[in-house]
Amino acid sequence: MSAIVEFDSVGLRYGTGAEVLRDLDFRLAKGGFYFLTGPSGAGKTSLLQLLYLARRPTRGRIQLFGQDLTDAPRDFLPDFRRRIGVVFQDFRLIRHLSTFDNVALPLRIAGTSEAELEGPVREMLAWVGLADRASARPPTLSGGEQQRVAIARAVISQPELLVADEPTGNVDAEMAIRLLHLFTALNRLGTTIVVATHDISLIARTPGAQLIRIEKGTVSDPTGLLKNPPAGGARVP
Repeated sequence: MSAIVEFDSVGLRYGTGAEVLRDLDFRLAKGGFYFLTGPSGAGKTSLLQLLYLARRPTRGRIQLFGQDLTDAPRDFLPDFRRRIGVVFQDFRLIRHLSTFDNVALPLRIAGTSEAELEGPVREMLAWVGLADRASARPPTLSGGEQQRVAIARAVISQPELLVADEPTGNVDAEMAIRLLHLFTALNRLGTTIVVATHDISLIARTPGAQLIRIEKGTVSDPTGLLKNPPAGGARVP
């Protein structure tokens, strides 16, 4: 299966400090489902930021969708970002916009007309169980409802890659399972999923998902993602 993401000798530092990520060499297959785990401060969020093009590596090469974007001009990146859905740990909903308008935002940015976006947004809200909350604003929603709005916004444009940072960290166990079902359904439609989580039970509930573990800024290879494993190490997918 072709790779949707490739990291080659990637490192990242902030300012003049020590590298927070180092020597990352792995690939993610198109249509795969991946869990990113590791202790707090290990570099999970920094790695996700590289994946959704919020940061550029200090060294090495990152290839997304078959394109080397490491040194791409800034005006070259928006088209690629529209192919990536992001669920932030803190939701980042726009407080003064309704649920409907938060979910519709990516389509409006892409230039979709109001007539064309009405149906898809209504359908997506129904899919996440929020059809009756379309006019509600984020401050009036529960944490679980806000999380579902964030997920609906991330997937409304049918991204090729979905990146989620601790998407179940603010919801109860029942809601976490419901959200996992949403990701699994999306993955079946062909979207590559990368979920950062501390919740091992989610991983156990997702047969076939692969695991990326990051610790002290580098990744281990429990399920064979590294392209250059040590002798006797894991396979290359």
